[in-house]
Amino acid sequence: MSSEVQTREGALILDSHKLSYHMDRVLAWEAGERIAPVSVDMSLTRSCGAMCSFCYAMMQESQARSSIRTSHALNLLDDFAEIGIRSVSLVSDGESSLSKAYVPFIQHAARLGINVANATNAWEWAPEKIEQVLPYLTWVRFTVAAGRPESYARIMYKGPEHTAVYERAMKHIRYAVELKKRLKLPVTLGIQMVLMPHLKDEIIPFAQLGLDLGVDYAVIKHCSDDEQHTLGIDYTQYDSMYGLLTQAESMSSEQTKIIVKWDKIKDGDKPSYQRFYGPQFLLQISGSGLVAPSGMFFNARYSKLHIGNFTEERFIDIWKSERYWRAMNYLASPSFNAQTMMGTLPIQHYVSIALDNHAKGIQPIQPGIGKKPLHVNFL
Repeated sequence: MSSEVQTREGALILDSHKLSYHMDRVLAWEAGERIAPVSVDMSLTRSCGAMCSFCYAMMQESQARSSIRTSHALNLLDDFAEIGIRSVSLVSDGESSLSKAYVPFIQHAARLGINVANATNAWEWAPEKIEQVLPYLTWVRFTVAAGRPESYARIMYKGPEHTAVYERAMKHIRYAVELKKRLKLPVTLGIQMVLMPHLKDEIIPFAQLGLDLGVDYAVIKHCSDDEQHTLGIDYTQYDSMYGLLTQAESMSSEQTKIIVKWDKIKDGDKPSYQRFYGPQFLLQISGSGLVAPSGMFFNARYSKLHIGNFTEERFIDIWKSERYWRAMNYLASPSFNAQTMMGTLPIQHYVSIALDNHAKGIQPIQPGIGKKPLHVNFL
């Protein structure tokens, strides 16, 4: 299956990577240089009103609980621009739209030429806020656990009777879709379902909801678990859902593409790589301000991989520090084994596979040719 999905606005890659379009960083990394990440995934807060049963962040309480002020957030972006970071996604371990820094952060990133994107449950994403940020965003992905109100409320909130959160989210998503059309904005809008095996009956309703909302895509992905199997995901059960997932993809329309992240679903709970190269290219930062190589390591038990906190010192100084590079070099060394020493399939998964295959000479990364895909600066 192709990793590219053709939309009306161009090729969309959600089930692979875009390292081919960042060969300057790949070649510098290969030469042993200290590179700046291409992209950073982060949050402006650890707060979130949802209680999603699939949430990895719930298992990743970090030691630091600093408050991220607007000045911290804007200084961070200035540092990103100075060292050459090309994109930032507000996803990570909190609902960034709750932060006072949210609107100014997005607007400042765009002014600096840094592509900025956001994942949100849309509960607090009212029209006034949407109008302030949508023209500056490259993409927005809405967390939608299921296509039916009662199921959505059961998975994401306090129970099936609390469907008001569903109605509020759908109202805000529809407003964003309409605003995009009215203003002819280039932003890509999508919804995402994190598929836990027992939620297979929600696959088709979710796909139908994507069509009804008129978003650009509706994506279905696997659920990450930690190395202690806290969520209890049985990855062998995904095989039995292939028929439903294929049926969902077949529902795609010209406006809305239904996308299944087949590679991650089929990869189960063990990556092919042991060395973890991905964080050098795609860094994660907690909503507490904690800088760690990956969200897999935000928990206090990984304190030796906690590099610093950008609310306490400038990020550019953290990035230049020996402790930053000790952490990165450790993850890329034989002392670390990604198959046994971290949770399942992190956000850097696709990037890590490609870099591992490149380093081993199995499949060298080749420069991208032709028209660039959408969201090229988001790996």
